[in-house]
Amino acid sequence: MLHQLIQTWFEWVRDGGYTAVFFLMAMESSIFPVPSEIVVPPAAYWAAQGRLSMVGVVVAATLGSLFGSVVTYAVARAVGRPVIERYGRYFFMSPEKVAAAEGFLQRYANGGVFFARLLPVVRHLSSIPAGLMRMPLVPFCVLTTAGAGLWCGLLAWFGQAVIGDQPRLLEDPSALGHALKARLLWFVVAAVALAGAWLLARRLGRRSDTPTTAAGE
Repeated sequence: MLHQLIQTWFEWVRDGGYTAVFFLMAMESSIFPVPSEIVVPPAAYWAAQGRLSMVGVVVAATLGSLFGSVVTYAVARAVGRPVIERYGRYFFMSPEKVAAAEGFLQRYANGGVFFARLLPVVRHLSSIPAGLMRMPLVPFCVLTTAGAGLWCGLLAWFGQAVIGDQPRLLEDPSALGHALKARLLWFVVAAVALAGAWLLARRLGRRSDTPTTAAGE
């Protein structure tokens, strides 16, 4: 069943162009398990063939990610934690996953919204804790757009590089997803390392501020 869904999404990208990219990425940034790895790279391939614009693909994907994230943020903020915890499991959002995403945002503060867009699993769940925590909308949108834009740009670039010399992968969405994930592994590792450095810098900054505050008192 999952393979059939992937095949369907793959065909939507091929036939629907920017509109399909926008809506599929909106789904990817909400509660629906649409892998961005089989949305942006095929669109980037068709852009390389002249059927789409590479810039248009990245913009459509980024705006779709922002739209899906804002909708999810608004729903989470409106319904609150009890509803999410009670019914989230029916939409692939177990309490454990939501708690993990919330812990990630609490640990990295606003930077967590940015880093979340670069990491598997956390990516499509980050809007929920942001809504539950009532994060201000404007910073949420700015950080989401920045992180999603970077991720979509990388997927487009990787997609062109991976499919460019192996167009047969277009016939097998699952194989394409595995190939992209293998080549994107080091980027994910770098994103995790960068997030860790961000957290360390924040902690050191807090420690250095404490004596100053105490001296001022």
